[in-house]
Amino acid sequence: MKQIKVLVVDDSAVVRQVMLEVLGRAPDIKVIGTASDPIFAMQKMNVEWPDVITLDVEMPRMDGITFLKKLMAERPTPVVICSSLTEKGAETTVHALAAGAVSIITKPKMGVKQFLTDACNDLISAVRAAAQANMRSLSMPMAAPAPKLTAEALLPGNISAMARTTERIVAIGTSTGGTQALEAVLTRLPRVCPGIVVVQHMPEKFTAAFAERLNALCELEVLEAKQGDRVVPGRVLIAPGGRHMLLKRSGAQYQVEVVDGPLVSRHKPSVDVLFRSVAKFAGKNATGIIMTGMGDDGARGMKEMFDVGAHTIAQDEATCVVFGMPKEAIKLQAVREVLALHDMPRAIVAAARG
Repeated sequence: MKQIKVLVVDDSAVVRQVMLEVLGRAPDIKVIGTASDPIFAMQKMNVEWPDVITLDVEMPRMDGITFLKKLMAERPTPVVICSSLTEKGAETTVHALAAGAVSIITKPKMGVKQFLTDACNDLISAVRAAAQANMRSLSMPMAAPAPKLTAEALLPGNISAMARTTERIVAIGTSTGGTQALEAVLTRLPRVCPGIVVVQHMPEKFTAAFAERLNALCELEVLEAKQGDRVVPGRVLIAPGGRHMLLKRSGAQYQVEVVDGPLVSRHKPSVDVLFRSVAKFAGKNATGIIMTGMGDDGARGMKEMFDVGAHTIAQDEATCVVFGMPKEAIKLQAVREVLALHDMPRAIVAAARG
């Protein structure tokens, strides 16, 4: 068995020791070294290059973001961010994801040793997913002919956008590599497009910072969803970490319900939960899109959307960081169309035409 070589970079000696012990329990993972900051990490990497790096973001001498940007520019390597579960930590981590990190593992300020031990399976899964990451896809330029699409490019000029798009819904599900993919897609959408609901697998607190970042970058209004928020053209609602989001219909209007509940497909929020609700309340008026991610969350929900006549799209393998969720949806014959990441904005705008 080929082992995944991991380098642990964290300024806490306790975290380094616990990570060493936890990852050492997996027969397919080998920790080749630990470092208290990026300077020491680079010295060790000159001797042996890791397959995956677990990285703290707040460290002495060089912060994790600076190190990450340097790494991605010189030799892209899968990175799992190990971040504090705080609002400040969430904002910093969102910047790290935008810079090319693959996923997040959170750690509290107190009781770190016990927390990391309890989160053993999540940590091992994150490292395994990172080891499968297609790092080339992160550096692929978007091949769209223009940096932003306009409504006129795909919608007939004699159609009232508001009248047509209020009945249309786009539902997107994604996980590992999804923060970069969503940014690439949503920043290229015009304000005149269908209402969009998104499940991105992220921990609690992080989705708010992620939505704020996208809202600053996009023409669209991007919000972390709250109970009863309306789904309207030009608005993107992102499911909050640690809660499920469902689509509901009230008269002629769509809105979201944000609820607690058990993990579904091992996730909360779950793409399967969102897609099933979209199948039930929007039916053939919906477009479902499943993008890069580890595992199979969303595949069954997409099949339900497919069966009621919704248009369903999967991201292609070449542009996925991890071709897991789209692959499983394709296996279930739940997908009508497979598209590269750069074709997604056109598909979303076209969804307004049904």
